[in-house]
Amino acid sequence: MKEKIFITGASGGIGSSITKKFNECGCKLILTSSSLEKLSHLKDLYGDRHSYYQINLSNLNEVDSKMDEISKDHPDISIIVNNAGLTSDSLLLRMKLEQWHEVMNTNLSSNFIVIKKILPNMIKNKTGKIIGISSVVGVTGNPGQSNYVSSKSGMIGFYKSLAHEVASRNINVNVVSPGFIISPMTDKLSDIQRNKMLENIPMRKFGEPSDVASLVYFLSTNEASYITGQNFHVNGGMLMV
Repeated sequence: MKEKIFITGASGGIGSSITKKFNECGCKLILTSSSLEKLSHLKDLYGDRHSYYQINLSNLNEVDSKMDEISKDHPDISIIVNNAGLTSDSLLLRMKLEQWHEVMNTNLSSNFIVIKKILPNMIKNKTGKIIGISSVVGVTGNPGQSNYVSSKSGMIGFYKSLAHEVASRNINVNVVSPGFIISPMTDKLSDIQRNKMLENIPMRKFGEPSDVASLVYFLSTNEASYITGQNFHVNGGMLMV
């Protein structure tokens, strides 16, 4: 039987690359996005044999309700990839409470609900791989992103704690923390901005979304069965820990 994988933020830059990788490997996909238009595009790409759900991850009541539905529809999910992420940048003194809550709900609290709803089935099935997409700034910090950094740093602690709790149940829990990955954001950079960022990357290049997707896929396989509670950096050497 092919693995069944649940992916949040499946239409984004890294998310779409992760989705493509698992589809190519024959997995059954359960994909989410906050946009019906983007879900429709995903369905055009991957067809009717997969499942698609619209979820606004910043609305925790909606997440709770949708995850009840998904866990009942798909009790055999064996891989979770919590990839969705949101930024709403501002210096702390100017940051609104709504900005804080929206980012924390989307990037961190939704992880709690997603995993809590699917985990009982994984425990019953005696197998599971749970992978979260954090960020290099979750370790380094970044000015103007106290909400985003807190959410991504919180993910690392959350996943490490969860790894302790479920290790004896044959469930692996890991985090992948990308650095600067080619995206619409990097495409908008001026040459001066791009060169300044590249100065901090020993490999002198931005990463590709496929660099992240390949690691996520590896962590979902039996070859990674003895790896849990780890935070893997994909950043061209800009942070070495």
